[in-house]
Amino acid sequence: MRTPIIAGNWKMNNTMEEGLKLVADIKSQDLNKNVEAVLCVPFTDIKSVKEAIKGTNIKVGAQNMHWEESGAYTGEISPIMLKELEVDYVILGHSERRQYFNETDETVNKKMKSALAHNIKPIICVGETLEERESSKEKEVVKNQIIKGFQDIDEKHVEDIVIAYEPIWAIGTGKTASADDANDMIAFIREIIGQLYGDLKDVIRIQYGGSVKPENVAELMNKSDIDGALVGGASLKADDFVKLINY
Repeated sequence: MRTPIIAGNWKMNNTMEEGLKLVADIKSQDLNKNVEAVLCVPFTDIKSVKEAIKGTNIKVGAQNMHWEESGAYTGEISPIMLKELEVDYVILGHSERRQYFNETDETVNKKMKSALAHNIKPIICVGETLEERESSKEKEVVKNQIIKGFQDIDEKHVEDIVIAYEPIWAIGTGKTASADDANDMIAFIREIIGQLYGDLKDVIRIQYGGSVKPENVAELMNKSDIDGALVGGASLKADDFVKLINY
């Protein structure tokens, strides 16, 4: 049985003070203990949020990291730095990182290997553009992202990896893939993992991301292959995020 995972991606939002208020509002409410809740916060918020969630089941994640442990990479954050802060998860290959900061499947693969080597669980993001979907290339695109992203990843690590399927055309647009379409793609991703790792396809958790809201989360989560959600806007409001966890 795969444990559902709801991860909030704050993106470039929330100062330390704002983040602590949001966490306090989330903590004040009853959360479904059978759902893994993760807050992926800006680097500057990690330490304070980690301290604030002590005594809860909430996990903390970063939104990116470099694959090297140290070096002349101005502005970057290493896995060693994240490990010292006791980060549980790190988002890798988010479409905004790919679009604005030239991330590639190859760099995502390097980061995955580095995160796993430092016992940080990666949330690897894959997904197609609207143009690719309208050209019926969405499965080809996603398959390539999975195969390249998982290149030389040992099967012993598969259980610690989360995949987030985020159709780029649905992120922050208010558009959402239908629950059936999302489940179809996620089932396809599971097939690709099966080709790479056999029965471990039934172990790996695969989220859907793209304008997930309290109004549509239950329908998505009731599908056969969807194990959770990676959410942006809905994670910035305590009541909305709690509703997602308590779907």
